[in-house]
Amino acid sequence: MIENYLESIRKQFEYYKQLGERTFDQLTEEELFWQFNEASNSIGITVNHLWGNMLSRWTDFLTSDGEKDWRNRDAEFEDEIKSKDELLKKWEEGWACLFEALDSVNTENFNQLVYIRNQGHTITEAINRQLAHYSYHVGQIVYIGRMIRGDQWQSLSIPRGDSKAYNAEKFATEKKRGHFTDEYLGKK
Repeated sequence: MIENYLESIRKQFEYYKQLGERTFDQLTEEELFWQFNEASNSIGITVNHLWGNMLSRWTDFLTSDGEKDWRNRDAEFEDEIKSKDELLKKWEEGWACLFEALDSVNTENFNQLVYIRNQGHTITEAINRQLAHYSYHVGQIVYIGRMIRGDQWQSLSIPRGDSKAYNAEKFATEKKRGHFTDEYLGKK
């Protein structure tokens, strides 16, 4: 059961990472830093926040509080990233920290508590909390990308108007065990 959960959650994190990357691929460097208005976040600002959150939450995941004293959360919402290369570097660094921490979780330590701002969480609660947080922000990234690209946007899921054909293809195959992310992550 624990191994199934950890495998499933990893695939879900990989899926959201890929959605962000497939959005970045469709945008110019300038578009990554576009803001609707002064009160809104650009994709660059959102990535900076995700990076800061990931490093804080996942560094020493099992042994220290997830809100590190060195984190400067308010600065994460400043326009600090200045290039696509820097954006991608922070993106990769954050996700690498997350996946390294996930790899440290196993059946022997799965039942211990971890803390975020002194609040105890089971491993499942802490991981699910972060999955929900990251999917929320990746959804924002995708939405901003879609707004910018308009009619030139390449769908990241079932394109509008293709649901019937997509479902017909799925139901034309035999039932089998699989994870919903397998086709998106290139695993069949």
